[in-house]
Amino acid sequence: MSIEYIFFNETFRDRFVQFVLAKGIASQIREDKMDGFLVDLPDDLDEVVSDAIETEYELLMNEQEVLAKSEEGWVTQQVMGVTVTLADGRPCVIRIHGAITRRLSEHFTPEEIHSLVSAIAQSVENPIDGPLCQEA
Repeated sequence: MSIEYIFFNETFRDRFVQFVLAKGIASQIREDKMDGFLVDLPDDLDEVVSDAIETEYELLMNEQEVLAKSEEGWVTQQVMGVTVTLADGRPCVIRIHGAITRRLSEHFTPEEIHSLVSAIAQSVENPIDGPLCQEA
């Protein structure tokens, strides 16, 4: 499993990759199906390194947002994609649109968002009828 970071600009993507590389972390880069680039990092990083990466990503996202807002028509929607693995082993991207995307990003780490979305996907695939207090 990995954590995905999205970039819509090669310069910001490259700065992020150099930042994590300087911390001794290998990354994989691929083009996003919609637009931009995804940078995959391992999800088993220690908390200090993970926090540093999150801080750097947030700074780059703020810079990217300023740049995007300066380009007319560039920012048309907010969306977050969270990759989960379904019970049959298939990967699936869950898309979260609108204001909820920003609120999630402001209050939760990518790992927490991934855990939340994965739990929801698992619950949808394996619904439990009955009261909530019933053990699963």
